[in-house]
Amino acid sequence: MQSKDRSIFSLAVIVASLGYFVDMYDLLLFTIVKRPSLFAVGSTDSTLLSDSIAVMNWQMIGLLLGGILWGVLGDKKGRLSILFGSIILYSVANFATAYIHTVDQYIICRFIAGIGLAGELGAGITLVSELLPQSKRGIGTSVVAGFGLTGVIAAYFTYQVTLDWRLCYQIGGVLGILLLFLRVSLVESGMFNQVKLKNVSKGNFLLFFSSGIRFKKYFTAILLGLPTWCIIGILVTQSDRFAKAMFGSTDFDSGRAVMLAYVGIAIGDLIAGFVCQYFQSRKKGLLLYYTLCSLSIMLFFSGFNTSNASMAIICAILGFSSGFWIIFITMGAEQFGTNLRATATTTIPNMVRGSLPLINMMFLNLFQKDLGLNIIKSGIYTAAIVIAITLTALYFTEETYHKDLDYFE
Repeated sequence: MQSKDRSIFSLAVIVASLGYFVDMYDLLLFTIVKRPSLFAVGSTDSTLLSDSIAVMNWQMIGLLLGGILWGVLGDKKGRLSILFGSIILYSVANFATAYIHTVDQYIICRFIAGIGLAGELGAGITLVSELLPQSKRGIGTSVVAGFGLTGVIAAYFTYQVTLDWRLCYQIGGVLGILLLFLRVSLVESGMFNQVKLKNVSKGNFLLFFSSGIRFKKYFTAILLGLPTWCIIGILVTQSDRFAKAMFGSTDFDSGRAVMLAYVGIAIGDLIAGFVCQYFQSRKKGLLLYYTLCSLSIMLFFSGFNTSNASMAIICAILGFSSGFWIIFITMGAEQFGTNLRATATTTIPNMVRGSLPLINMMFLNLFQKDLGLNIIKSGIYTAAIVIAITLTALYFTEETYHKDLDYFE
């Protein structure tokens, strides 16, 4: 078997970090340029909310479907194969987004981009998890996430400098192509090279449902990530609407809030590996972050949130408390054998991203349209339900910190 590279700054970690950087630049660019871009393709004040949710929902559905596609290919054909295929697809989709003229075209391009973007993080984390020794696995994946999440910050400042949303999408496409050339120098995981020679089922998505124990691990692994997209997809992305409802602001910049939240997430993810290292436990690390999430959500809806300045600060705090993203993805990689690891690690985070339309339905359709609640109460109830579900899932999740990954399902 190929020997493991023991440095957390190995080529695999560096390239995976850059890949996640491009992934997050492209994935969250829409939330930063949604107003000018949607108005440019035909949205109006009355349709802006529904159009923005439609574009985001279809992008997330693309991520969900792409997660399955690339995950299965990653276990059947190799971790590197999905990196090359996914980069080409989302780079082309980003270029195409720069030339759209209708909301429907926007939806189609972001759906295709979502399929492409789905392969980036899972493949990178799988590769890093298999190449690094157990003692450095969590820190290595935290480096990937911490640096990668700064892609959102880059997207924000790219738009602030250019003030051209079409150019921002073109830059995203160029970054993807540059990343493609960097990937050529990577080598395949030794664990995958070994499993290729074994007569075991590889990348069989249905295996997650063929065993009660395996299904429980897979389902709870997905539920562990829900608070991140509840916070980003609802509270932060719609922070301009919350600001108007809570203290009458009409000029709060939700794009800036997204950028500040991802500064917080990047810091939180960088620290997350050391937190788990200190506790010698992934579950205790997650519990700490879930506690911070709950407290920061309470702060968001409290009497302290009374101005644009306080809203911006609290969005950054919300982001930091959501910096457990890499912990639950690493746990997903650690819970399954080499013949299913890429499928698990690629589908789990994208299943979480794909859950955003369901969270949006609860927030918008159930609580606001059906039950007639205002946006503030809808946000509180949605966040409370998501946190309760996640804490229940954590209770039933096995500890994986010391687990050896060299095994098959």
